[in-house]
Amino acid sequence: QKKLKDHQAMVSALRRGDQVITQGGIVGKVVKVKDDGELEVEIADGVKVRVIQSTIATVVSKTEPAK
Repeated sequence: QKKLKDHQAMVSALRRGDQVITQGGIVGKVVKVKDDGELEVEIADGVKVRVIQSTIATVVSKTEPAK
């Protein structure tokens, strides 16, 4: 249960610019966070895919919050 809560907290803290790895092993950068539990992730220059937020396995690098 602790792992589940930690994962939910990580997913809810995702922001534009974060480098992520999906459970399928795809590495990309978050371009847009949508309200309906979806993310838009850029996996190559100009190649964007829609991903369900809960399928994000890890966050490689976080962006600094805007001042």
